[in-house]
Formats: sequence, structure tokens, C-alpha cells
Amino acid sequence: MISQLEREVTFRFLRTRKNDGFLNVISIFSFIGISLGVAVLIIVMSVMNGFRTELITKIVGFNAHAVVQPGYKPLTYTEDTDLLKNIFSNDGEAVILNKDNTKGIFLKGYLENDFKKLQIARNEKFFGSKNLIDNTISVGKELSFNLNIDIGDTITVMSPAGIQTLVGTLPKQENFKIVSIFDSGLSDYNENIAYINLETLESFFNKNEEDRFIEFYFNDPKNIEIHKKNLTALFPDASVYSWSDMNKSLFSALKVERNVMFIILSLIIIVAAFNIISGLTILVKNKTRDIGILKSIGVSNKSIKKIFFLVGFFIGTSATLFGVVVGTLFSIYVESIRQFISNIFGISLFPEDIYILNSMPSEININSIITISLCSIFATILVSIYPASKASSLDAVKTLKYE
Repeated sequence: MISQLEREVTFRFLRTRKNDGFLNVISIFSFIGISLGVAVLIIVMSVMNGFRTELITKIVGFNAHAVVQPGYKPLTYTEDTDLLKNIFSNDGEAVILNKDNTKGIFLKGYLENDFKKLQIARNEKFFGSKNLIDNTISVGKELSFNLNIDIGDTITVMSPAGIQTLVGTLPKQENFKIVSIFDSGLSDYNENIAYINLETLESFFNKNEEDRFIEFYFNDPKNIEIHKKNLTALFPDASVYSWSDMNKSLFSALKVERNVMFIILSLIIIVAAFNIISGLTILVKNKTRDIGILKSIGVSNKSIKKIFFLVGFFIGTSATLFGVVVGTLFSIYVESIRQFISNIFGISLFPEDIYILNSMPSEININSIITISLCSIFATILVSIYPASKASSLDAVKTLKYE
């Protein structure tokens, strides 16, 4: 417990005085350093959390949540309590030819009614017909720009599957009419993926119905590991891939980057916290006479230690709380702040072609804020112990000898 005397002396030492000029400067810089470190850490973690969530939303919205590829026998439909829908599909790699332009492409095939159920076809940025029949194709926005093609144009697609002719085996080529253009929100997908009818794809790549995949879509795609485990048990002879597996390297890189940023930015808090040692050491030096007087009237060493510890603890805690408020407010309005700075200085702080997203995302995580706050306060507690112990060990007789 903290006594009334300890509280009063602590707040008295915290008050600024003219003869404590240098001490006040150190205290102010310690406060600013810890506040800045906490605020920056919260902002960076919020932006990275938001970036990860937005990326997952776009990837999950564009891709199947899980794909089961056949092994030794054809696949059949199955049910799941969290299952939203499951549909047949297949894919293959091909080359698009348009005048002098060529482009490698990944073709995905769906039945006409199944294609209409996809999120990409129900997107407000989907333009054209959803009737994917015969030799029709749906291409991405970036692909249409790069090849200078539009809805209604006809393109030639070359398949690696060969056809026998008098002069030998030649790659199969077919003409496809562009009936729609989609925008997934991810430039890599828009540039490298196109959709055609499933039966047309099977004929184009010389595949059979037994080669078809089953794509699963769940109500809760974030809980994909449990769904993958259930699907693996249902299809022991098949290969099961989730959206997490297909983007594993990307999310692993994001996780590593997030952890490294947390460690690096935590050093700001640690360095600022160590300034408290300097401040408390100078405070002990300036208050040597006061310490001697307190001890001479019966104040225990334990109380002296507690007083100086509370001084450092108060500076660190108040700085942490201030940093939490600033960091949280900045995280909430980070996109508005980004737009304001971009408009004022005419620079792009979050280019879409690099970061995929067209706005700076932010997701405040309470657990992250609590963790950052506790780490900051814990660092403050550690650096306050030593100077407080030195203050309590001063000899009262020696401190008052020359007074």
C-alpha cells in the first residue's frame, strides 16, 4: 500500500522547479519518447493488421476456400454444417494470342450456372455477360488493358494439348469471344487468370469429367484449418488445398514482417525508458538533502525506495497512456491523414500498384494495444528499480553533514 506521505512526496518531486531545469528536460524527453514509441507501434500494428485482413478478404472472396483434387477415383458432392456451396471446376495453363501480343494465362473452367454463383461474377466491378457458354471467355481488367482487348473482341488461345496432323503433333488453338471483364481487386489475378466454360476447358485440354475438382466455400473461411481437416478425412485419397496453403508464402512473409517491426519499434520504447534512469539519478542527486531530512524524521528506506520508484512509474505509465490515445486516434483516421498529406505535398504515400489496395487499411486490435501497453509499463518498472534502490541506500548522516 502507498501511504499519504509517500503520495505527497512523490507528487512534490514530480512538480517542476526552476533549479531542476536539466532534470525537467530529461523527464520531458522520456515522456515524449515513450509516448511516441507506443503510438508508432500501435499505428504500425493496426495498419499491418488491416492490410492482412483486407488481403484475406480479397483472396478469400476471389478464390475457393478449399479445393479437393481427385486421386484414384472421381469426386462426389459432400455436405458440411458450415458449407455455403460446393461446385465442380478444372483448370489449365494456356497462351493468349492477340495480333502481335502474347500472354501466358491460367484458365479456370466452371459450368454456366456455377460461374454465376461465384463472388467474382456478383461483384459490382464485373462488366458484361455472366453466361459462360461454349467458346466464350471472361478476362481480368489488367489483362484487357495489356492486350488492348474489350468485350466483344475475339482472341486466340493456344493449349499445350496437341492434335495429330499430317505434319505431326501441333498445339491446339481455338478462338474465344470475350463476354465479360472482371476486377478482383488484386492486379496479379486480373492479369493472369481467365474463365471459360468447364466443358469447353475439358475439351480444350483433353481432360475427362473424372479429372474435375470440387471447390468448397464456407460461411467462416477464416476457420479454414478445421474445414481442411474434415475434408481430408472425407477424401483420404484426394489432395486438399485451402486458400491459406495457396498463399502460404505471402502470409508467412507478412507474419515475419509484423514480428520484426514489433521488435524494432519496441526498441524506441526501451531507449526512452532508459532515459528515466538518467532522470531519476539526477533527481536523487538533487534531492539528497531532502532524502536525508526524510530519513532523519523516521521515513524508512522502503518508503524512500517506493517514492522514487513511483516517480519513474508515473512518468512511464502516463506516457504510455498518452501514446495509446494518440496511436488509437491516428489509427482510426489514418486514411484521412494519408489523403490530407498526399493532397498537400502532392505525393503518393500508399501506391496501389505496389501495395495492391487502393486505400490504407487499419484494424485496431485490443489485444495488441494491451500487449504494447504492458510491455511499455514493464520496461518502465525495470528501469525505475535501480535509481530507487540507490536513493534508499543513502546515509542520512552523510547527506546532512555539510548542510
